[in-house]
Amino acid sequence: MTESEDCLFCRIRDGEIPGEFVHRDDKAFAIRDISPRAPVHILIIPTEHIPSVGEITDAQLPVMGTLTGIANRLAKSEGISESGYRLAINNGPDAHMTVPHLHMHLIGGRSLGAEG
Repeated sequence: MTESEDCLFCRIRDGEIPGEFVHRDDKAFAIRDISPRAPVHILIIPTEHIPSVGEITDAQLPVMGTLTGIANRLAKSEGISESGYRLAINNGPDAHMTVPHLHMHLIGGRSLGAEG
C-alpha cells in the first residue's frame, strides 16, 4: 500500500471515508474538523498528496497560495473574517501533526488567545 493509499485525507478525498466538505475543486478540498477547537475549525487540504509543509518542493509552492485563498474565502462565508481567525500548519510530531498530508487549519468563531 502506498503512502497516499494509506492516507486518511486521500481516502476522504476519494470518497472511501465520509467528510463534511465545505469546498472542493481540482486543487484542494476543505472539510470540517471532527474534533473542533473552536466554533469554526476547517481543514484545507491539497488534492495532491504532499506529506508535510517541510517536504514541499519548489514546484509545489503555489499550493500554499491556493490554500490561503480558500481559507480567506471560507472565513468570509463562515462569518469570521471581520472578528479574526487563525491559520495554522503543523509540521512533525512536536507540532502534533497527526495526519501526514499537508493541511491548513482555519480556526475562529471565538477569542483564541495566544498560541505557542
